[in-house]
Amino acid sequence: MSDDIELPDRIEGAPHPRETLQLFGQGEAEADFLNAYTGERLHHAWLLIGPRGVGKATFAWRAARFLLAHDEGAAVPDSLDISPDHPVARRLLARSEPQFYHITRSINEDTRRMRDMIVARDVRDLHNFLMLSSADGGRRTVIIDSADEMNVQAANALLKMLEEPPARTTMFLISHQPSALLPTIRSRCRELRFDTLSSNDLAQALTQAGIDPGGNAEALWALTGGSAGEAVRLITLDGLKLYADLVQLFADLPDFNRPRALALANMAAQRGAEDRLNLLIWLIELMLARMARAGASGTAPTPEGAPNEARMLAHAAPDLAAARRWADCAQDVSARMRQGRAVNLDPAALVLDTVFRIQKTAAQLPA
Repeated sequence: MSDDIELPDRIEGAPHPRETLQLFGQGEAEADFLNAYTGERLHHAWLLIGPRGVGKATFAWRAARFLLAHDEGAAVPDSLDISPDHPVARRLLARSEPQFYHITRSINEDTRRMRDMIVARDVRDLHNFLMLSSADGGRRTVIIDSADEMNVQAANALLKMLEEPPARTTMFLISHQPSALLPTIRSRCRELRFDTLSSNDLAQALTQAGIDPGGNAEALWALTGGSAGEAVRLITLDGLKLYADLVQLFADLPDFNRPRALALANMAAQRGAEDRLNLLIWLIELMLARMARAGASGTAPTPEGAPNEARMLAHAAPDLAAARRWADCAQDVSARMRQGRAVNLDPAALVLDTVFRIQKTAAQLPA
């Protein structure tokens, strides 16, 4: 069974968070956690909140490694760094640490496919682990990635453990959309917030992952808002070129480049192009949002996400009235694309319909 199936919490094209020793751009979150530890105010459950791909899972593995490796009564630590040669670090890397438990979506035994949510059985297995490992009295750590993916039964099962927390156990709940969690779960956790990365931190995170951003670090930061996870997806799926094609396609609205539109539609219709189609939809939504932002602010977002993007945005969205039009268009396009995907509309037809709707909006703007 491949790692892609076994590890739903790993971003394709990047190392798993347990393999990532250094965390960039989240010094404040690390300092808050370390202060709680050294001040003997370590909460039993931490809710790690922030956008996808900014280091929440990397932090969780760093913190778990730190807690399991650090001796009680030892000198006060000044960082969460643990040597990769430490026995705990080696065991976590090998997935053989007996005092650690990791919950992600699991395999459905009947279909042999990855479930689309964390189910109650996964959390009940955690309860069994805690009961069996409590005999030795050691510290235990748990990571749930992500808590957003728990179904109602799993969330209720976890809530019982949070209400009566096991001794010497620290849980890390990773959440990209905390508003979707049960309020009772949030109230029993200490929240730790993670910010988007600066362009420099993003470049360093990509380099650590073995990915060379080359001269594209600024464009990656512009399009991802500082998410290393989204940057990896853009690089893996050639997303920067895809966005540059969109900029060229709509450079002279309401006219558009028909050969480019047909090329995008044909790409979307290719067998196995599911990931690229999803990325294309995301990039179209992003482009429309940047159009609306440019019109509302009177200036194009910086840095550019592709060559000549600033000129395209200035032409398409010169004022606040245009911004409102593009904001409405973004909502309409997003709804139609999601509906089209839900009913399995032909991808090529979906892309062309979207292009025509963008053209129609541009044609309605004052000359």
